[in-house]
Amino acid sequence: MREDVQKWWKVAKRDLKAAEYNFNGRFFEEALFLSQQSAEKALKALYISRLGHLKKTHDLVLLAKKLDLPDHLIDFCKELSPAYTYSRYPDVPEIEEVMEVSRNLLQYAKEVLNWVERML
Repeated sequence: MREDVQKWWKVAKRDLKAAEYNFNGRFFEEALFLSQQSAEKALKALYISRLGHLKKTHDLVLLAKKLDLPDHLIDFCKELSPAYTYSRYPDVPEIEEVMEVSRNLLQYAKEVLNWVERML
């Protein structure tokens, strides 16, 4: 595996662990952010591995489609993409049931990373 791919993959896995840690600590907005980040970095690792360069975007759906992810994972990416806003922008309306949304998106991120790992 190329060194740059390894770096992106390592950070993706670290962000997923941090998302789990924050979820367990009841820091749900932070878990949302880190779930999105872990999926984004994993997709970028695979993108670099397959196409040889980094695609500078935060659009998980775009990355997922370019990488031919299965449809259900593209749907997960649609849910994950806006998740970073909840901990980064205080003027974003709060989501109800933040714990449940955080739990779901953490699971989506895990599934994206599991798929990416099999493809790397």
